[in-house]
This record gives sequence, structure tokens and C-alpha cells, in this order.
Amino acid sequence: MDERYDIVLYGASGFVGRQTVAYLARHGDGLRWALAGRSRERLEATRAAAGARAAQAGILVADAHDPAALATLAAQARVVLNTAGPFALYGSDLVAACVRLGTHYVDITGETPWVRGLIDRHDAEARASGARIVPCCGFDSVPSDLGAWWLAREIRQRFGESCVEVNAAFSMRGGFNGGTAASMLNLMASDQATALGNPFLLNPEGTAPGDKAPHRDPVGPRHHPDFRAWLGPFLMGPVNTRVVRRSAALLRARGDHTYGDNLVYHEYLRTGRGIGGAVKAGVLSATMGAAGLLMHWAAGRRLVARFLPAPGEGPTEQQMDRGGFRCDLVGRSRSGLVLRARVAAKGDPGNRATTVFVCESALALVRNADLLPPDGGVLTPATAFGEVLVRRLHAAGVTLAVLSG
Repeated sequence: MDERYDIVLYGASGFVGRQTVAYLARHGDGLRWALAGRSRERLEATRAAAGARAAQAGILVADAHDPAALATLAAQARVVLNTAGPFALYGSDLVAACVRLGTHYVDITGETPWVRGLIDRHDAEARASGARIVPCCGFDSVPSDLGAWWLAREIRQRFGESCVEVNAAFSMRGGFNGGTAASMLNLMASDQATALGNPFLLNPEGTAPGDKAPHRDPVGPRHHPDFRAWLGPFLMGPVNTRVVRRSAALLRARGDHTYGDNLVYHEYLRTGRGIGGAVKAGVLSATMGAAGLLMHWAAGRRLVARFLPAPGEGPTEQQMDRGGFRCDLVGRSRSGLVLRARVAAKGDPGNRATTVFVCESALALVRNADLLPPDGGVLTPATAFGEVLVRRLHAAGVTLAVLSG
């Protein structure tokens, strides 16, 4: 009998970590699982707060910078679920341990330069060990990656053509937690911040087109004919678009032509119709541009940090319950045929929805492993989980539907 834990939650006492514990306590019947982090006292308090259904969860103590302790942790897990950011500061040794031991790994990072480093250091070894290393399994970037892939697959099945273009428009209501804020500030302070502008940052070598202009991130307001509404730049677009482009390249490498060569994929935030929508799109664009410039300087980051939650803090339960998001996607086939899709969920996107996405990703690796693509490596949600995760999310109350053209 395999005596390993099915899932080990690393960073379980953090803001999102506590929510993952509560989620698995509700949905982990028959699961052998454990909470992990650097403080036994905090882990035990987190387990107690989750109630009787979490009482059987184990406790594993490991500091994020202790490779020996992390190797012991990874050896005891079939899947490691990591919520401890900033991941560039606290995630690298844990991923390395999982790769060496063939342990599957999922997290909620949106730190694409760090993910690029994982690809460079670990992709080949993870393929050899069979470890599925799947970053970006939260709100960044499951709705985008899974939604675009599901839409493209439907285009391929219905029209017999590859999907060559997808536009996505988000509407959302929610707030930041301190871990997300810390990750963003750390990234902007690092020497990797300049990498954020590369639209093909996460692509395998040799798969980026020569002309990158059609793939640049939107920076200003526009009235988009696909949505008949005003749109502005989406804060998480520079994360999600890179993940979707990596998915397209990895699928083509498998011989899967769901996406056409040089997929054009863009994301926006919907601001509304008419004059009001135009004004909001303009203000959003100007604000994001100013904030981006401000955060290039240490003094500017300190100023921004004053208005953001500290690590371990986040929205209240009531605020998270009132949140939600909708992502509308419009896809085109090679000949111009159009199909639409929608991904939507209730609950704060960066907290409630993220918890569902990452927990169901981990559960897919435990409970549906025989239905998943067999590849190891540094993967994306779409290439690691595909239809299995779509079905799990449907069952968890997430809308993922293909609409009319």
C-alpha cells in the first residue's frame, strides 16, 4: 500500500492556504492529506479552525529554504499543493524537491519570470521523472487557459479547423490578499521585471514568431466589436496570455492542432457601453500605466504597499462571498468562423475561485490520474488536466460553456 499522503498543502496557514484547508475538509472524503509549513503551532491552529473533518490531516514542518526538509516532505506526498508566495522567494527549493522525487506539484503563482526559471531548470528532468509541475492553477490562469482551450477544441470539432484567434473580456468583483500583493511587489523589485513584457516568455524555445507586434498586451481603451463594449487593459492579462501561448505550443508539440500556428490571444477588462464605459476604460488605462511606472522605483513600491493588505490578510468572508467573475471568450477558426464561450463563478476571484481551481487541480492528479495526459514536465492547466478539470469544475459549480457564434 502507498503510505504517502495524497495531497500535502504547503503554506497551509496563509490566507489562501487556510481556505484550501477548509475546501479539502469539505471535499476530501477518503483523502489522506497533510498541512505543511514552517510553524507547527500555526499549522495546528489552522487545522483546528477547519473543524472535525480536518482533524485527521497530518502536520509536516518544513522551512522553504531547507532542502533536506523539503525533500522529506516531497517524498511523503503524491501531490504538493503550494500557496506560499512570493513563489520566487519561497517556492524554488520545493519545486526542485518534487521534480527529483517524481512528485506532482500545483500552485497559484502568477509570477511568470519565476515560472520561466522553472522551465529552464526543471522541464527536462520533470519529463524524465514523470513529475507534473503545474504552476498558475489559480485565477491566474485557469479561466483563461482552460476556457480558451475548451473553446478552441469546440471550434476544431464543429468546424474541422484550427483556432487562430481568441479574445477574452473579464468582468469581476473581488479584492487582493496580502500574498498576491507581496508577490506583485517582489516581482517588480526584482531584476526579472523586464521579462514581463515578452509575450512569449513561457514558450518553448523556437516557438515564438518573428513578428511579435500582433501579440503585444493592450495598453489603452478600445471599443471592441467582439463584445460591443468598451474594454481596458486587464491587470492579469500579461500573466494569462503567456500561459495560453505556452499551452498552444505544447499542444502543437504533441501533434494536437486544436490551435493554429501563431495563435493570437488577447485579454481585456470590460468597462461597459456608451460614454460611461469609454470614460472608465480611459481612467483604467491611465491608472494602470501610472501604477506600472510608479512601481519601478522603490519609493513608489513602498507607497503602493501602504494601500495593500499585508501577508496573511485579505477580504472578509462577506466580501469574498459577494465577489465573482465572468470571462467571455470569442474564438475564430482559420476561415473566420466564430464561436463564443464563457467561464464564470461566484465568489471572490483571487480567493474563493482560486481555492476551487487549485484544489480541484490537485484532486484531479489524485483521483483522475489515469485519465490525464501522461506527460511530465512544467505544464499548464490545459495541457496537464484538459477535460478532466473541466468536468471537475462543472461539478464544483463553475460555469464553463460554449455559446453560439
